[in-house]
Amino acid sequence: MSVCQGHGCGLTLDRIKDRRTGVECPPGLATKGPARCRVDQPMPHKPLLSVDLKKILAHAQLPALPQSAIRLLELSQDPANGPVEFAVPIESDPGLAGQVLRFVNSSYFGFSKEISSVKLAITLVGIRTIKNFALWSAVFSLMPNPRCGPFDLKSLWQDSLRRALFARAVGTMLGLREPEEAFSAALLQDMAVPLLAREATEAYKKLLETRDQSHLRLSVLERHTFGWTHAEAAAMMARQWNLPEEFAALIENHLDAERWLAEPHRERANVAVSLSAFLPAVTDPMWYEHSQLETFYAKIRPQGGPKLADLLRQIDDEFADFAPVLKLAKPSKSLVDTLEEATAAAPA
Repeated sequence: MSVCQGHGCGLTLDRIKDRRTGVECPPGLATKGPARCRVDQPMPHKPLLSVDLKKILAHAQLPALPQSAIRLLELSQDPANGPVEFAVPIESDPGLAGQVLRFVNSSYFGFSKEISSVKLAITLVGIRTIKNFALWSAVFSLMPNPRCGPFDLKSLWQDSLRRALFARAVGTMLGLREPEEAFSAALLQDMAVPLLAREATEAYKKLLETRDQSHLRLSVLERHTFGWTHAEAAAMMARQWNLPEEFAALIENHLDAERWLAEPHRERANVAVSLSAFLPAVTDPMWYEHSQLETFYAKIRPQGGPKLADLLRQIDDEFADFAPVLKLAKPSKSLVDTLEEATAAAPA
């Protein structure tokens, strides 16, 4: 039994140890196989803990986005605005201007000559790409790094970048008109986790530990325990920042893959973002959801489209080019290697 720290102090989170396996699962979840929890009975109508998500976010005092990011979002509401208008707020923020130029001059884009003008940078890579980059940079700088059991912020951002690259690649494969939107939503789909881990430290410590032991999705444990998930929390954050509603909805719905796969060509962005959530965390010893992703990917892969292993190899290569821009280290194990290990370990 543990007691939440931070907001919601005094709430308890029980875990029951299975005598056969030694795995601890929350009430209502039982072990499955040698080291996995499963839903043993219908999820209780009433969550295990009474924690108001709105109160948690209010207590967290969500910091405001930088003025430069806010201004870029405002400019994006008017399609008549172009590189000249978007360059103004970026150039007024020396830190952001430097980040944008490093981004555009990175090996990810591979321009043969150095780009030294913000306006030219916007012209070359597009308004949407630069706007989204400014948003990512702003959010990254605002997120806390709580001490919460196995939680590690750098690992979370590594996971987020791989998912973002995967979502964009899938969106492009499906003919999505603006795959950058899928990239950004996938990148920020888990942005509420650091905040929640700081505000309910002990509860999230137990959830993260149980996730590592049971191989259940964090969202399943959150729903079972609180009645809400980090996807809902992230969408609330996006709306508090007045981000476009379409963007907030992509984040909010990233756990509903089966729903979007019913009409994949009508819901291309939702499909791309939700499938990205099945990628493994860099800290996972094994990829436990690879079979689900392989099944879902087979349903949407167009004739002549890349095999999953080939797409993952592309993501690994793009990560190596993109990661230095965000000051992220390369994961110790590639997605391709992780898939090969998981496939080899799967029952025949």
